[in-house]
Amino acid sequence: MRYSIIAMLISALPLTGCMRPPATLDLSLDKPTTQDKYIVAIHPQAADIVINHLHAWEVRVTSPSGEPVLHAHIDVDGGMPQHGHGLPTKPRVTQELGDGRYLLEGMKFSMTGWWVIKLRIETDQNGTDAVTFNKVIEIPRREKV
Repeated sequence: MRYSIIAMLISALPLTGCMRPPATLDLSLDKPTTQDKYIVAIHPQAADIVINHLHAWEVRVTSPSGEPVLHAHIDVDGGMPQHGHGLPTKPRVTQELGDGRYLLEGMKFSMTGWWVIKLRIETDQNGTDAVTFNKVIEIPRREKV
């Protein structure tokens, strides 16, 4: 019986968020879309991302020459590739802030580990393109006092 409990615990380890992301993971939060139609930068509005709390991000979309992209429609998807599940919420762009900036609300990460944020961007002028960002959420380290 003890061995079956140990085997069950070992098999559950990949579900606990302790998997290590690939060492060569691109963690850039500023990159071109797959077809080079847009340059997209994202960043959380809060300094620290807290597990299981909703937070907002700012998305900036420009043309390859640096001109702000206005009136874009942005769809959001994502999840944890190593766990095979999506985002625990349905984040969406709620506001165009001007100058090619958009407010993305409803983001939430339910555990530590490697997450992907996928954006699909569409405009009347340049059509549709997509970009995927990698984000590794770690347990915050506390300073020793």
